[in-house]
Amino acid sequence: MAAETRVTENCAVENGVCSSESVSGAEDVWSGNLSDASSADHLVVMVHGILGSSSDWKFGAEQFVRILPDKVFVHCSERNMAKLTLDGVDVMGERLAAEVLEVIKQKPGLRKISFVAHSVGGLVARYAIGRLFRPHRREKSEDLLPNSCEEESKSSIGGLEPMNFITVATPHLGSRGNKQVPFLFGVPVFEKVAGLFVHWIFKKTGRHLFLTDDDGGKPPLLKRMVEDYGELYFMSALGSFKRRVVYSNVGYDHIVGWRTSSIRRNSELPKWDDSLNEKYPHIVYEEHCKAYDVEQNEPTVTGDDGTDELEEELVTGLSRVSWEKIDVSFHSSRLRFAAHSVIQVKDYYMHSEGADVIQHIIDHFLI
Repeated sequence: MAAETRVTENCAVENGVCSSESVSGAEDVWSGNLSDASSADHLVVMVHGILGSSSDWKFGAEQFVRILPDKVFVHCSERNMAKLTLDGVDVMGERLAAEVLEVIKQKPGLRKISFVAHSVGGLVARYAIGRLFRPHRREKSEDLLPNSCEEESKSSIGGLEPMNFITVATPHLGSRGNKQVPFLFGVPVFEKVAGLFVHWIFKKTGRHLFLTDDDGGKPPLLKRMVEDYGELYFMSALGSFKRRVVYSNVGYDHIVGWRTSSIRRNSELPKWDDSLNEKYPHIVYEEHCKAYDVEQNEPTVTGDDGTDELEEELVTGLSRVSWEKIDVSFHSSRLRFAAHSVIQVKDYYMHSEGADVIQHIIDHFLI
């Protein structure tokens, strides 16, 4: 049976931030005064990565409510912790969708929703919003008189207005391509072998990441997720958010490559230099990409670009909506080899150098 996400009455206050643990271990965070919790109408769902836990976003969640008091109610997802992250992106996405609906039901004052997700959690969040999406439609209200004009119903995510969809070091194009998993050193033989055996370690999730899954003859899940597939509105859901943002490590991330996390082809990876702003010393490049009109533009596949046909389909599909692409570098950091965790500030005492990335997320967050 799925664990409840009910908030207990006990609240721990630290630095003006109140965090309340649910009976199942999840953490809901809001501003320090208990009465303030009811005034926050913007739900921010934070999703951790593979083998992670709800505490991975502890620092980020606390910064959100400290800087945006009385504005946001942060829920750190807990339905897919530890070994449950090996059950597959689809199974995790269904759990996350159910979890979000429970939180919304418990907080009737919520009006808006955003997602902030790390690593594989970004794929899980993309699946979940496909399930939670409610299409724009015109429907006649029961309260109206006969022959009255129809009411217009805006598209929503779980009944809430979609605002920000933010991923941090997420393998949007999967992990199967050249240098998509950097610790394999870009050696084709290693990458091919990894694709054959990854399911031994990472189970169904590994198959999804390497696009080797075959669910009853269906295309790989990540390919299905670049369109509205069946009853799941993957791309319509993404398109409904006012902002879509990807934060990517340009190097030293040995888990997720730059290309897959930034939704780019090799030829599109930008040249970068030092930080763009003293306030964000590790932000080295920012790009606002408009939606790509597939019908008017023919996708280009070049063999020497490192992009194969399937990866090109994913890039092209995801580019049907606009993206803000934020590139991050920890090349001068003492913990640069832990960039995959530093960019999230998974543990503040170890990964505090990534705090400016969290600050950047918050400073540009639509309320």
